[in-house]
Formats: sequence, structure tokens, C-alpha cells
Amino acid sequence: MSTALISAQGRAGARPLSEVEAERLIGAICFKTGPPGKIGAELEWLVRDLRDPLLPVSLDKIRQILSRLERPGVLPGAGLLTLEPGGQVELSTAPAKNLSECVAAAGGDLAVMRQAFGQDGLALTGFGLDPLRPPRRVLDLPRYAAMEQYFDRRGHWGRLMMCSTASVQVCVDAGTAAADASGCSFRWRLLHALAPILVSAFANSPLRRGKPTGWKCTRQLVWERLDPCRTHAPAGAEPALGAEDALSGWVSYAMDADVLCVREPDGQPWTVPAGLSFRDWLRQSGPTADDLTYHLSTLFPPVRPRGHFELRMIDAQPYDGWIVPVAVVAALTDDQRAAEAAMAAAEPVWRHDLSPDPWLRAARCGPSDPVLARAARHCFEAADASLARSGADALVRHAVAGFAERYVNRGRCPADDLLEPRRPAQSRMPTQSRTSTRGGAP
Repeated sequence: MSTALISAQGRAGARPLSEVEAERLIGAICFKTGPPGKIGAELEWLVRDLRDPLLPVSLDKIRQILSRLERPGVLPGAGLLTLEPGGQVELSTAPAKNLSECVAAAGGDLAVMRQAFGQDGLALTGFGLDPLRPPRRVLDLPRYAAMEQYFDRRGHWGRLMMCSTASVQVCVDAGTAAADASGCSFRWRLLHALAPILVSAFANSPLRRGKPTGWKCTRQLVWERLDPCRTHAPAGAEPALGAEDALSGWVSYAMDADVLCVREPDGQPWTVPAGLSFRDWLRQSGPTADDLTYHLSTLFPPVRPRGHFELRMIDAQPYDGWIVPVAVVAALTDDQRAAEAAMAAAEPVWRHDLSPDPWLRAARCGPSDPVLARAARHCFEAADASLARSGADALVRHAVAGFAERYVNRGRCPADDLLEPRRPAQSRMPTQSRTSTRGGAP
């Protein structure tokens, strides 16, 4: 297989990289500094049949709807629509100059999307993990076939991730080269410090096949079990990490991660042998700069550096609940007072005598863990104060305050709505509406 990898690149006619060149390029691609301020969102949605949430949805029907939505001028915010392997639909906003612009663009696009799907008897629903249906891959593309084979080596986690999960991904600028709260180093540390708090506060995936899994954020459990070399945070990414270590730690992470797939021409499979790291491949004089860029796209840590920072650990939220994590992240990263308050609030989460293994405690317990619950309350207070200082739209402030009142201040999260014992799981999943205060239907 190593010969095949090398020859495939040789046919492309591009010059192979050296290790030194690859390390330099990783830094240039992933850590681009500049004044913070822009924000974006990538909103994933499970698609269900309004007649019966257990029914699989036709890929052809989803594609037909997307083809109509992708016509020029149909989406007022001009968001980008993509399909995930299990038929999940993702809306990606363009980088916005501020939070209000981001929310308005995404909200306008989503209103059009919901109407289009509803007319065909389908609904876009926000859950971190499909609560009823088994994983089913509907996209037959070489990348996803190779991913499926790669992840199958570790069990069923890969198929769950690819076909049954959905998230709210928030994208923020990397920041400047300064040493203060606007700096890349501080923002990298802050986002990793906040990550388990965000997992906990927005946990919304407690069910699988209609039954409780024992975890508030089963989606985070899936990512924890999936593949440590590409889905865990880089070693040492705790709040104590410094700027130079952040870059070098990420370079090591990317270089030592296994190659997930290699693009091949003419319908050939993209699969690779087990245990081949990108560093190993480099030492075979195989990959090019383009291969490295593609390899970076197959790494899925909780905070992914892509020039900007992409937060990937937040469960999808019901209906317009996505506004809250986007607003909270924006407030806590782009306001120096709020950022410093959030960093202080997160510190106890990383004291292992108080909260060992914050990632798994956040996934299992959510805000029923007292350390995580207290940190979330402090972070929401800091975010609310920041939104007031910045003059954020009343809609945004109301959404954040309402979430805090319903969940954060009561030690609850959206997953608790789905676990209420009053009714069977399926009947607790009504069709989502703009006036709903509960979780919606899968």
C-alpha cells in the first residue's frame, strides 16, 4: 500500500513535502493571526419525516429540496448548504462582522429552509444524536466509504458519528499575536477551558433508539470513543498551555494522526492501511501540500484551528436554540472582561480533585455535576453582561437570558427535557414550532 500511496501522488505531478515543510505549512494554514471580531456558524440538522419520525428519509428528496434552495437569491443570507453522510443538512454562514449580522443571516436562511422542507413533509430537527433511528449512510462517496472502513476498526462509533449526529459549530477569529485576551494564545486556551462547560450546558443527546443511554451528551461520548488521534484535544491543550506550545502541540497532533484516506483517481478505493501516520507517509516521500491540506480536513478535535477556531463540541439545539451557544461563545471570546471572567470560571473544571476527566463528566452528567453547573452560571452571567455592553439585539439577549433561566440557573440542560418521565420518548418529540419552549421532534 505504501507504494500505491506514493505512486498516486506521482501521477498528480506535484512535488512531495519534507517534514520541515509540512510542519511550517501546518502552522501557516491553521494559526492565522489578526484582530478578532468576525464570527460564523455551521448548523447541522437531522431530517425527519413529519408523518413518522422512525421512517428513513429519501436522499433524492433531500437533494431535490437543496437544489431548489441553492438557486441564486433563494436564501437571503446566502449561506452554504451541504449534506452529511447520514443525510443531515448543514447550513454554513459566511463570516459575519458581528453577532447580530450572523444571527440575522442564519435565521433568515433557516426560515426559508424550514418552509421548503415542510412543504415536502419533512422537518429539520435539532438533536445531538438521532434519538430514534439507527445510523444509515446515504452518501456513497469515496471519502465516506474510506471513513467508514477506517472507523469500523474501533467499533460502531464511526457510523454513529457520521450518520446520526448533529451539532452547532461556532467559528471565531484566532486573534492577534498579543499576550492579552485578544491574542491567539489566550483564545486557544480559553476555548479549550470552556469546551466541557459548553458540552454540559448544551447537552441534548440522551437517547438512542428511543431509550436513555445514561449520558446527557451521548454525542460527546461518541467523539471520545471514536479515534483519540483525531477526535480528542491535542495533548496539553488545558488552560495552562502557552502560545508556542499551542502551535507546536497542534503540529505534532496533525503529523502523528493516522491518515484516514488518500484520494485516488478512476473510482479506486481511498482506504489506507491501519496505523499509517501522516509523518510516516512523509518519510515515504509521498504526500504533497494538497494532501496535507486534505489530511487536516480529516482531523476533528473539539477546537479545530483552520486559520480561525472552529468549536465542534456543542450538540445541535431545538429550533432557534442555536442562537444561544453562538451568542455565548461570541460574548466570551470577543469581550476582554468577559473572556477573563470565563477563564476564571473554568479553572475549577480543570482541577482534577474537583472534576476528574472534565470531558466525560460533562458528557455523562451535564450540569448535574456541581462544578460544571457553577462554571456555567458564571459564564452565562459574564456573557449576559458582555451582550449588554455591546448593545446586542434584544432577540439575542432574550434567547440567552431565557436559556439561563430555563436550564443553567436550575442545573438543567436540554437533555433533561427528553428524559422527563411523564410520557414515552416518542411522544415527547412534537413538531418544532417557533413558539415551542421544549425540545423538538427528530
